[in-house]
Amino acid sequence: MAAVTLSVSTVKPLGDRVFVKVSAAEEKTAGGLYLPDNAKEKPQVGEVVALGDGKRNDDGTRQQMEVEIGHKVLYSKYAGTDIKLGTEEYVLLSEKDILAVVA
Repeated sequence: MAAVTLSVSTVKPLGDRVFVKVSAAEEKTAGGLYLPDNAKEKPQVGEVVALGDGKRNDDGTRQQMEVEIGHKVLYSKYAGTDIKLGTEEYVLLSEKDILAVVA
């Protein structure tokens, strides 16, 4: 069986899928207390690093994606598939799971 090496440049999402690099979790609270690893919540903000071609409509045309590569986005808490490439964490999710673009 051949080994496959994945990197961000080799991952191309299909359809209306979006590949997002997850932002780092908060290390300490607003009060200055440091959080242990098991108390940190999964971040819901990340940066779009790859896009699919868009959802296919009933007439066969593709619907344009609303997000672009480089956008910071807020996505649903339990959405998508978590993927770890090296030391970086990513999530592959559907465009409908993106709630907002963060300015």
